[in-house]
Amino acid sequence: MTGPDRYDVIVVGAGIAGSLVARHLGGLGRHVLVLEAGVRADGAPHTAQDAAPWPEVTDVSGTEGGYRADGYFVQRGELPYASGYVRVNGGTGNVWTGLTPRMLPEDFDTELFGYGRSWPMGYADLEPYYRAAEQAIGVSADVDEQRAGVGLPFPEDYVFPMRALPRSRVDEVLAGRLDGRRITEPGVAEPVELRVVGTPQGRNGVPDPRYGGGAGYVPLGAGGRPAPDSRCVGSATCIPHCPSHAKYTPLKTQAGWGPTVVLRDRAVVSRVLAGPGGRATGVEYLAYAGDGAAGGTGPGAVTGHTVHADVVVLAAHAIENAKLLLMSGLANRSGQVGRNLMDHPVLLTWGLLPEQVGPYRGPGSTSGLEGFRAGPARRLRAPFRIEIGNWGWVWAKGPVDTDVTELVRGAGPGRPGLRGAALRAALADRIGRQFTLQFEMEQSADPANRVTIDPRLRDRLGLPRPVLTYGLSEHVKDGIAAARAVSDRIFALLGAEDHTSFGAAGWPGRFEHRGRTYGYRGAGHAAGTHVMGSGPDTSVVDTWQRCWDHTGLYAVGCGSMPSVATSNPTLTMAALALRSAGRIEAELTARDRPVTLTSTREPLRSGERGPVRTVRSSGAPS
Repeated sequence: MTGPDRYDVIVVGAGIAGSLVARHLGGLGRHVLVLEAGVRADGAPHTAQDAAPWPEVTDVSGTEGGYRADGYFVQRGELPYASGYVRVNGGTGNVWTGLTPRMLPEDFDTELFGYGRSWPMGYADLEPYYRAAEQAIGVSADVDEQRAGVGLPFPEDYVFPMRALPRSRVDEVLAGRLDGRRITEPGVAEPVELRVVGTPQGRNGVPDPRYGGGAGYVPLGAGGRPAPDSRCVGSATCIPHCPSHAKYTPLKTQAGWGPTVVLRDRAVVSRVLAGPGGRATGVEYLAYAGDGAAGGTGPGAVTGHTVHADVVVLAAHAIENAKLLLMSGLANRSGQVGRNLMDHPVLLTWGLLPEQVGPYRGPGSTSGLEGFRAGPARRLRAPFRIEIGNWGWVWAKGPVDTDVTELVRGAGPGRPGLRGAALRAALADRIGRQFTLQFEMEQSADPANRVTIDPRLRDRLGLPRPVLTYGLSEHVKDGIAAARAVSDRIFALLGAEDHTSFGAAGWPGRFEHRGRTYGYRGAGHAAGTHVMGSGPDTSVVDTWQRCWDHTGLYAVGCGSMPSVATSNPTLTMAALALRSAGRIEAELTARDRPVTLTSTREPLRSGERGPVRTVRSSGAPS
């Protein structure tokens, strides 16, 4: 039964995972309430609200003995957790890079390599849902290239919804110099053959007419409307906004929600409710009226609400899900809620190629080098994937304004600053030859890296702020060191001028390792905080992302992942969400099965009327 304050399902968070779950269930006629802490926002820029703040990487600063943050996050670790996220309708899915590679089969069992946690399921279990996620997001890629260049298994007749995006000029130059070359990293006997491979993209390319057995694929454009001619046109503004609406965002999925799905924004969930038997029954949330974007100093009018449902789905981000479970005192029999916080620490190296390559065209990355993601070397160091950056030095050093400033100021005695035509020529030469390599390191699950709450540290609504403890293991640091050595060899093959420098300014994530200084950035790929496992004593959720301790409570998203591997995790998160949505529907269907009542009479003595015993029989969720 549903009503004004009762639904079949409550979904907390309207990002990619929550939007997909709501669409799946709403499409089957289920009454779904989606509660979003942020505001409805149909485009950029996205501005934090006083009542629903989010972390900024610039909040992090180094101090003696560790790192601290003065913003929404409270940091208490040896090294900084260097990623942020946004709390608006659509979540960080509004401003993601749009890359959708799959995990490798061996990524699901890192314990075979002597580290981390293995999944209680394998690649084959998730593969059908990978295909469903590629359809839901609208992925452009070449399946033959993914088989040959990455080593991924696909069904024999599979093609992606859209053909691969064209390579950038940077990709072409690197492929011409690197493809087929072999390099050996220190301490590893087997060399790796280099090959530039296209990266699957969650953005519109040319639809493949073979998709779906010949049915083809119709891309979605502005407002989530079918747009057969929608294409990525290389605007290089994917973050924060794609002007051609080619990149997928959750708003496209929301446009397909049926009438039984209701979205309430400015609704910050403060507690998940559970009944005496442990079953989730609903949530409490705070609705606010203030608007930080308008310069307000507080959340404005705040009202409390309670809503009920048969199933509650937490899909609010790995850190927010953990915070909410901790605030509610739920799902923590294992002691693992909030633990195993992972990210992709990113080593950036950057330089100048010998010739003009025309950066700042197309998505941030269209190709990568995949050879360091797998194999026995991951026993010695964290594996990594190399993204080839199309946007010059923007992530490493900031926008091109920094180049202008350096050229105007000069480089000291004998190298005065430039002006006029000389400045313009030097700037064109410098920017036109820029490129960056982005090494995404796998970080394994470590219970010491965690999210906690402290009742003394609260936000403007009086709710606890996330307290983070974070660091990098020797395995990860060895991976970063290996990546730097690989970068040196690649730069030599390219004949590139290396400008990489990890000075203190702009690099709060700095550390010394084996006599060398390294810096890293966060990829925004939080995972592991409500980790999946094979039993309730060692994990928070099962393979369906159901909380072991509470019937009807799901925690979906990257927080369930026991390993983050080397691939951008969005596609895996979407596949897991769709898999969970199917299971939720199965449970609701079992709830709705007709009840059979049968009556039996006890044996009677002469002249007596016996009591009627009623037997209730119905299907129960497994």
